[in-house]
Amino acid sequence: MAAIAWRIWIWVFWVLSVSVALVSLRFMPLGVAESMTFMLHHALEREVAFYAHVTLAPLALLLSPFQFSARLRSARPGLHRWMGRFYVVSILLSGLAGLKLALNSDAGPVAAWGFGLLAVIWIGVTAYAVALAMRGEIAHHRLWMIRSAALTWAAVTLRLELPILTAMLGFETGYPLVAWTCWVPNLLIAEWLVRRRAMPAAQVA
Repeated sequence: MAAIAWRIWIWVFWVLSVSVALVSLRFMPLGVAESMTFMLHHALEREVAFYAHVTLAPLALLLSPFQFSARLRSARPGLHRWMGRFYVVSILLSGLAGLKLALNSDAGPVAAWGFGLLAVIWIGVTAYAVALAMRGEIAHHRLWMIRSAALTWAAVTLRLELPILTAMLGFETGYPLVAWTCWVPNLLIAEWLVRRRAMPAAQVA
């Protein structure tokens, strides 16, 4: 039963990661004004940071499930490493850009701190995972990549939670709240999984 539930979760992880990543790139064919009206001021005032974040964060999300595929790691280790490099660079650049956007947020200090801390911790956790891999500590590297993926998945949980919070509390209250709820529970769940060894690091997919 547990194995079936785990397989269902893996399927959900893949489907939501890929679909949200692709939907997040809708501004490319549609334009920012039509697809991301609430972010238009960032596009106009902080163009480089805005486009770096909204382009590279979805790329990191898209690559995330592939990095946990045991089949890909064993069959194409070189491809796994190169995809990992793209994942890390995407997080570094989009995280720095996200931090700049958070510091200039007009949604208030609660939202600014929530998204700002997400950016800093996202970069830090991923950088530490890379350092572990470079030292050859692969088992620990995989555990820290679980934490990194949980933070990357904030893009998914934000889109799932924001409509609910907005409907219940209004956008002015829901948006600052989602700046925290989109990533803190993710990280706590990842930490629980890592510590309980509920998800073997070598067999995530």
